[in-house]
Order: sequence, then C-alpha cells, then structure tokens
Amino acid sequence: MLKAQSTDNMENKTIYQFTVEDINGGTFSFEDLKGKKIMIVNTASECGLTPQYEQLQELYDAYKNSNFVIVGFPANNFAGQEPGNNEQIAKFCQANYGVTFPMMGKISVKGEDMHPVYHFLTEKSKNGVEDSEVAWNFQKYLIDQNGHVAKVISPKTLPTDESIIDWIEQ
Repeated sequence: MLKAQSTDNMENKTIYQFTVEDINGGTFSFEDLKGKKIMIVNTASECGLTPQYEQLQELYDAYKNSNFVIVGFPANNFAGQEPGNNEQIAKFCQANYGVTFPMMGKISVKGEDMHPVYHFLTEKSKNGVEDSEVAWNFQKYLIDQNGHVAKVISPKTLPTDESIIDWIEQ
C-alpha cells in the first residue's frame, strides 16, 4: 500500500518564498533574511498611529545587529491614510522619522487586491499557523528565525512593547 505524502510541507509555509519590490523599485528577497527574526508591519503616513515609525526605528536601531529586521509595507487600505506614491512615502519616512529599516513598495494588505505576502500572513492554509485579519495600519506580524508566523500584534501595541522586546531577545 502506498503511503500518501503530506501536502502540508512547512518549507512552503515560510516567508522565504517571497520576493517583493522595495520602495525604490529594487528587488527584496525574504530568503536573504533566513536566520533572522522579522517584524512585518503595514504602515501609513497620515494615521493617528503614524508616530509608531519613531518606535519602529528605535527598535530597529537597538536590534538590527542581533539578527532582527523590520520590513515595512505602506498600504492605503484604511481610510485613505497612505495616499502618497513610493517616492513621497520614502521622503516622508526619511524626513520625519529617519527610517533606515527596509521599506517595500506600496501594496494592498486586504481585499481583492491583497498582496501575496499578506495572503501568507493572514491565511492558515498558507502559513500553517493561524488565520488573522489586518485590523488597521501598523499591525505587526512577528516571523521567527525559521520564517514562520510566530505572533500577530495589534496595531495599537507599540513596537517597543515589552512583549515584543521579550520575543526578540528570547
């Protein structure tokens, strides 16, 4: 009798399968982040939570040399709070918050035009861990050093929250 092979291959359920366009039009491969803990966050320039860019940069500065990286995805899915194009967003982030962590090109994080990375982050059938929904700007997805979704963090939870720092340091 032949044994059925599992179609639940965890290697296909990692963030490493994705290559995206960065905010400057270059290529960004998540495979280059193997072995690092990753925070993926959807951002917006005109949101009440926009000041979180400051804490994101603070967190990145503190842990970028400790196998941790933040990847920002600007998105205009909530109340039109990210109306700019990639060039405008990049200038805003640099001028107002000195952002140096990797920023990707503007995408959609929900709806019919949801980017494949966010299908992965929000669908258990794709990430092997859990279903979730992007509730608002600045929702955070913590990805472990093996490329798997580890935690979903509320938009209102600051990037420098103790629970996030504890996760990075463990």
